Amino acid sequence: MMMNESRSSTSSPGSGGPLLEVKDLDVCFGARGRSGEVAAVRGVSFGIAPGEILGLIGESGSGKTTVARAVMGLVRSATGSVRFEGREMLGLSERALRKVRRRLHLVFQDPYDSLHPGMRVREIVEEAMKIHRVGDRASREAAISAALEEVDLTPSSRFTGRYPHQLSGGQRQRVAVARAMVLDPALVLADEPTSMLDLSLRSGILEILKRHRDTHGTGYLFITHDLALARHLCDRVAVMLGGRLVELGPTEAVVATPLHPYTRMLLQAVEELAPPSSSRAGYPINDQAQESYATIASGLQEVAPGHYVACYEMSQPTLDRPTTEKEE
Repeated sequence: MMMNESRSSTSSPGSGGPLLEVKDLDVCFGARGRSGEVAAVRGVSFGIAPGEILGLIGESGSGKTTVARAVMGLVRSATGSVRFEGREMLGLSERALRKVRRRLHLVFQDPYDSLHPGMRVREIVEEAMKIHRVGDRASREAAISAALEEVDLTPSSRFTGRYPHQLSGGQRQRVAVARAMVLDPALVLADEPTSMLDLSLRSGILEILKRHRDTHGTGYLFITHDLALARHLCDRVAVMLGGRLVELGPTEAVVATPLHPYTRMLLQAVEELAPPSSSRAGYPINDQAQESYATIASGLQEVAPGHYVACYEMSQPTLDRPTTEKEE
């Protein structure tokens, strides 16, 4: 990739080094009924520092969830490098992965599918502690109660004995978040955690995640297709299209000056986020740099401190190249 890896992967608030560092991640899947493979993720690189929330943005099928599953070690076809707390994740045995997974957790999109219908809330939240043999019964009960209180299921005694079908959708997702928090992980991967909820319930979940980050210093990979949510929650955003990163930078910088056409399309779909049209007219770079974007087909280049954008082919019909004032 044509980028400064050390700066792009580690750039974050108050970080001395990355909590998670992903470099040149590729994920391919076999195509049924066809020869060869399908590339779901290609050359993805980013980093997350302790206490940082990175938003991974893109439409359905862009590869966001595949990236999260590769980080968790759930995709065996991944190549490249995924280092968590300095340890390479790719290629680890299942036994070794289980030990590492105590420090990271995945919150799934659908609270109706992610919670076992035959388990009570107490058992759902306690399950990870049992798997990792954490504490005795009394300490686990205390941890369960604290986790439920932290996600605003109060008093916790009202919820511990319930089954998922006795909870609302918002309450189910809070249980899923409590399950992720109970082991005090260093990194949480939240895969569209609010997309199945009503608009009125989303802000509550986002506030819980932000509060947990502020209290525990947990890092988050927040996967969403909604730039409005990302702006209110994330320190930085990484935009994915067709399995590749096309833009990466501080959230406000990307929102105020979206450089890639696909990012601008996402912003145009969120009217309250869209900057004035003049700020979207073209890249804020000189003519020589503009010419280089027209000739280089791939990779990311730094165009402002910590702000990277992918070059793109001018022949793509759905991603029209913006015109500069000189061209107009």
